[in-house]
Amino acid sequence: MLQAAPLGQSTVWPGSVLRSVDTVQARSRAHSYPSKMGASAELETSTAELDRALTTLQENASAFARAPLANKVGWLREILRRFHEVSPRMVRDSCLAKGVEFNTALEGEEWLAGVLPIIRNLKQLADSLDQVRRYGAPSLDPSRVAPRADGGVAVQVTPHQSHDAVLYAPFRAHTWLDASVDVDRLGEAQASFYARRDPGGRVALVLGAGNVASIPVLDVIYKSFVEGAVCLLKMSPVNAYLGSYFELAMAPLISQGFLCIVYGGASVGAYLVAQPAIDELHITGSSETHDRIVWGEPGPERERRKKNGSPLFTKPVSSELGNVSPVLVVPGKYSAAELRTMARGIAGMVVQNASFNCNAAKMLITPRGFRQRTDLIGLLEAELGSIAPRRAYYPGAAARYAALTRDAEHVTRLGRATEDQLPWTLITELDAASNAPQFTVEPFCSILSEVSVGSADPLEFLASATRFANERLWGTLNAMLYVAPATERDATLSAALERSISGLCYGTVAVNQWPASAYALATSPWGGHPSATLSDVQSGIGWVHNSLMLEHVEKTVQRGPLRAFPAPPYFPGHRSLHHLGRALVDFEAAPSALGLARVGYFALRD
Repeated sequence: MLQAAPLGQSTVWPGSVLRSVDTVQARSRAHSYPSKMGASAELETSTAELDRALTTLQENASAFARAPLANKVGWLREILRRFHEVSPRMVRDSCLAKGVEFNTALEGEEWLAGVLPIIRNLKQLADSLDQVRRYGAPSLDPSRVAPRADGGVAVQVTPHQSHDAVLYAPFRAHTWLDASVDVDRLGEAQASFYARRDPGGRVALVLGAGNVASIPVLDVIYKSFVEGAVCLLKMSPVNAYLGSYFELAMAPLISQGFLCIVYGGASVGAYLVAQPAIDELHITGSSETHDRIVWGEPGPERERRKKNGSPLFTKPVSSELGNVSPVLVVPGKYSAAELRTMARGIAGMVVQNASFNCNAAKMLITPRGFRQRTDLIGLLEAELGSIAPRRAYYPGAAARYAALTRDAEHVTRLGRATEDQLPWTLITELDAASNAPQFTVEPFCSILSEVSVGSADPLEFLASATRFANERLWGTLNAMLYVAPATERDATLSAALERSISGLCYGTVAVNQWPASAYALATSPWGGHPSATLSDVQSGIGWVHNSLMLEHVEKTVQRGPLRAFPAPPYFPGHRSLHHLGRALVDFEAAPSALGLARVGYFALRD
C-alpha cells in the first residue's frame, strides 16, 4: 500500500510539498498508465494492510468526529495548499494517462475538471466550517435566499464569493430546498452534523472513480468534513497513478489516522465491503457495481431481494452513478449565430475528457417537425468532424461502443480514429416509441444519440420532452435545455419553461449551459434527483460538494444566456485553455488583482 506515512504516525514535511514528490514518483509510475483501450494495471494492497487500515480508522473515528472546528479549518487550508503545489504534476500524469499532449490547450481540461473543483471546494468548506464555529451555520446573505412559489426555498449558490460574479458571469445557479425548510430558519437546514453533541465516529468506505481526478478527493472531503466520517479511499485502478499525490496532499488527515488510501480492483472492493468495521459506503461509478454490492449478482435472486426490500448490504449507501444526460432543444426561432453556438456547446459537452464523463451530453432531444433540426445536426456534424478523436482510455469503451452502434440504423462516424481511439459518433432519428438501448444504457464513450418528440409547438414539446426524459431515459443526474431568447421573453412560453424545469427529475437542471459547471464550481450539491431509491438507484442517492452544507435538497437550477462572451471554456478550440485553467486554479488558491487580470487575459484570448 502506498502511504504518506506509517498509519497512525504524524509526519511533517518542512517547506515545499514537492520535496517529497520525487520520493514517491517511482511508486506512482508503478500504477501503470492505460496504453490500450480497456487496459489498466493494478497494484493491490494486501489483506493484512487493509485490516491495519481499518483498525487505524476505527481507533481514530471518534477523535475526528469530535475534533475542534478550528483544527478542521486548519486541515482543510493545509490540504488546499498541498494540492495547489502538487497540481502541475497531477495534471502532467493525467495527460500522460489519457493520451493528451502536455502543454497544449487540451491540458486545460485537467486543470478545470481535475484540479479547480478540489481547490474551490476546500476553500469554500474551510470558510463554511469557520462560519459554523462562529455562528452555528454557514452564513448566507438574506438577499440570496427566497421562498419558492410552489413551496420550499431557493438559495443562490453561484455566484458565491464576490469574485465569482466577475469570473463566472453571467451564469447564476440556485439550489432548491423542499417545503420542510423555513426561509427564516435556514440555518436549521445546514450543517446538522455540527449541531450534535459528542457525535460518534464512523468509518466510510469510498470507492473512487477513475475518470476525473477530482471525484475521489471531493467525495472524501464531503464524507469527512460535512458528514463527519473518517474515510478509507480505494483508488480506481484506472487512475491509481494519482494516489501518491493524494497521499501527499491529504497527509494532514493520513498522518493522524483519519484517512487511509488503498489500491486494487474488484477483489479488494469486495473484501472491504464485507468488513464489519465499515459503517457506510459511498460509490461513484456504475449502477451495476452498486447493485452487485447492494443486491447481489444479476438473476432471479437479486430481483427477489429487490422486490422484498432485502439488500445484502444493509448499511447506509450513498452514490453517484452516471446518466444518459439529455439536452432538450426547445423550438424557437434561432439565428444562424445561435445555432452555431449550440453546435459548439453540444460538441464541447461530448468531447471533454474523451466523453468519459457522467454529465457528458448523451441524448439530444429535438422537436418533431422542427425546421431548424437539419441545420443544427449539420453544424454539429461539422463541429465534431473538426475535432481530432481522443484515446479511449476507459476500460470497456470499445465494447460499449460496438454494442450501441451495431444495430443502429442512422450512425455517422466523424474523424479518423486510430487503434486506441474511437470516432465521435452520432446516432440519429431514434424512434421515441422503441426500446432502443441508447435510452437506457449510458455509453460512457464517444457517442451522442438523437430522438425527436412532441412537435414544433414549444408548449407541446416541453411537456413531451420533459415526460420522455423522466420516463424513458436512464438516470437522474443532470439535464439541459437550449432556449431561444424570444422564448424566455414570452410570458406563456416562459411559464411552460418553468414548469419543465420544475418537473424534470434531475439533480441539476441547466438552461443554456452545461450542467457540468455546477460540478466544477463545487458550491452547489451534486448528485442524482432525490426520487431515486435503493432498488431503483438511477444516478444515485445523496449529495457531495455542497460547500454551504445545505440539507433537504431537491435540485439545482442553473441559468445563462444562449450566447455568452467570452465563450464558455468547455467550447472546443479554446486556444489558451491550458493557460486559463492554470490561471483559474492559481487565482482560486490565492486571490489577487494580478491573478484576476491573468484569468481575464487568457479567457479573452479564445
